Amino acid sequence: MLTPQGLKGKQYRVTGTAYPRLGRPPKKRRKILAAIGTLLALALIALGGVQLVDIFSGRFKHATAQACASPSAAVSGKPLAAPAADGTPGAAASPAAPVDPKAVPQPQTVTVNVYNATAKAGLAARAADELKKRGFVIGKIGNAPTALDKKVPGTATVVGGPAALGAMTLLGAQIAGATSTPDTRTDATVDFVIGDSYNALLDETQAAAALALATKPTASPAPGSC
Repeated sequence: MLTPQGLKGKQYRVTGTAYPRLGRPPKKRRKILAAIGTLLALALIALGGVQLVDIFSGRFKHATAQACASPSAAVSGKPLAAPAADGTPGAAASPAAPVDPKAVPQPQTVTVNVYNATAKAGLAARAADELKKRGFVIGKIGNAPTALDKKVPGTATVVGGPAALGAMTLLGAQIAGATSTPDTRTDATVDFVIGDSYNALLDETQAAAALALATKPTASPAPGSC
């Protein structure tokens, strides 16, 4: 080692007991820091896994609920059916199910009461004439009672009791967009209540196709799907 100029070969030593620490921290401290880092990493991984499970399971449950929900499930409790055209209180409505084709009667055995729930004059008589041409037996013709007057926004609603389910299906197939409403009557008569959107009956070919669709059996859901 070269001696700087002016020192004349004198040797110097560093004295004292305090030295700057330049080495690695103690092993114990390193182990503690490593353990804390490992715990934090595991916690983040676990949190991310839980969130992914919640996301995917939530989407699956939501999609299944939508696919399996019935129209009446949108409201709490069982919806009440509209009163019959003669004012009879309605029964609790249940989701519509396909009717056995063998339970659908011939038009000649179905008595239909035709009521006009709109402000347009003459609709009940005109609809009754069309239904009569198709073989239906026409009962009462007139304006809808207060319970239904101006309260049928669609094309029509078909009202009948438990003994008229087949007749209701047959009559409902005669017009596009018709709804069916059960009531508590004990006979097999059916009410055809004309709504604001009514224009005319379907032609006979279209009505036959609608009836075939309404009586077509539905496939059973896969186990666990609904």
